[in-house]
Amino acid sequence: MRVDVAIVGAGPVGLSLARALAGEGLSVALIDRQPLAALRSPAPDGREIALSQPSRAILERLGLWARLPEDAVSPLREARVFNGSSPFALNLAAPNVSAGQPLGVMVPNHAIRQAAFDEAWACDGIRWCESALTRIDTDAHAARLWLEDGTAIEAALAVAADSRFSETRRQMGIATEMRDNGRSMLVCRMTHERTHDQSAWEWFDHGQTLALLPLTAHCSSVVLTLRSRDMDALVAMPPAAFSANIAARFAHRLGAMHKQGEAYVYPLVSTYAERFVSRRFALVGDAAVGMHPVTAHGFNFGVQGMQRLADRILAAHRSGRDIADPLALSRYEREHRLATRPLYLATQAIVSLYTDDRLPARLLRHAGLRLAERAYPFKTAIAHTLARH
Repeated sequence: MRVDVAIVGAGPVGLSLARALAGEGLSVALIDRQPLAALRSPAPDGREIALSQPSRAILERLGLWARLPEDAVSPLREARVFNGSSPFALNLAAPNVSAGQPLGVMVPNHAIRQAAFDEAWACDGIRWCESALTRIDTDAHAARLWLEDGTAIEAALAVAADSRFSETRRQMGIATEMRDNGRSMLVCRMTHERTHDQSAWEWFDHGQTLALLPLTAHCSSVVLTLRSRDMDALVAMPPAAFSANIAARFAHRLGAMHKQGEAYVYPLVSTYAERFVSRRFALVGDAAVGMHPVTAHGFNFGVQGMQRLADRILAAHRSGRDIADPLALSRYEREHRLATRPLYLATQAIVSLYTDDRLPARLLRHAGLRLAERAYPFKTAIAHTLARH
């Protein structure tokens, strides 16, 4: 099989890239070990994506936004950061709150996957390969990929979009900075007695980190980070005991809480690839940058990085140049590194400080939140950063 671009990984970023390229006349092979039936009807995974306004604009241009059910989208008006048992919070409002524009919107991950699949499926020029990659190699002339089912693919460019634990990246010899945060993350939907005002909470409590992502007035997505052994005991609880435990962890600030559906647990591992490109090869999504969820940048980095790479590929295609031109790929790498590296490092520093339960660290972060709340230019800059990414 000969195509212009071979993409390994049919997650939302891989699907979006396939749509962006095939929609402009390039031929694409989309490779994933999952059968089409699973891609066509993605199951809920508990994750809610905080989409920034620029990311939403990209999904709108690709046609994905119009495919999202109206009731799947919830406004995110502001963010609040708490420390320990103090009711004081650093409040981060949308930069254009006076114009009625929210800080972002909440959308279930599986709804984005569904919309991305449906849009890609409707697009001519995509070859769907239901098989695992066994080998990849590139030279000056082409990228060559061999699949488990015996399919051989030759492409001008290969792209890895197959998660932060990318086997494709490893086969291409690209090393990755990896940090196991020593924690597990639980996500589940909870109803609650008291309403919220569509504000997201980030609560760095002692021995745990809590997040509340607003959906409807009496329903939120709860994100809880604990040591793995503590998480195992929590997940094993019957629903009533689980709900009471979560309500207590939130100090009953939302009243009684009740579990809705399944709770999902994920390991907390952050990754950053040493290189985003190689000869006729590029990384996108979590394969390039796998963020800690505390600042909600992960998917936004993925979709915006996808757009940067697509722009470079399409610019080369329209001018009749090689779409894997090393100069174009190096520009993509430079742009994406400048957009992601500072925030990646800042996020790791935040995680280190706010998961340190020693008294000096607790006092330092409490003082920092107080200072940031009073420093309006600094607080505005943080809000602009959250909205822009």
